[in-house]
Amino acid sequence: MKSGKLLAAGALVFALGAGLAQAKIPVPPMDDAAKAKAEETKAKAADAAKLEAEQLAKAQDRVAAAYKKGLVKAAPAKPAKK
Repeated sequence: MKSGKLLAAGALVFALGAGLAQAKIPVPPMDDAAKAKAEETKAKAADAAKLEAEQLAKAQDRVAAAYKKGLVKAAPAKPAKK
């Protein structure tokens, strides 16, 4: 009987400890300088993403043009008649 109570007490302590370990610390409120810096960082990230998308589109256009150019060269070739 004693081991059953000890096991139940251990499980209770474990459950409470796991709950406390998952608790989150609240985020402190940001002051005006921190908000401005966060907005600036967000704007820079958006600009970088836009630039990256433009570069990707240009690269895809170049690859498509090269592919189409290769198809035009390969199309006129006909097998020899026997």
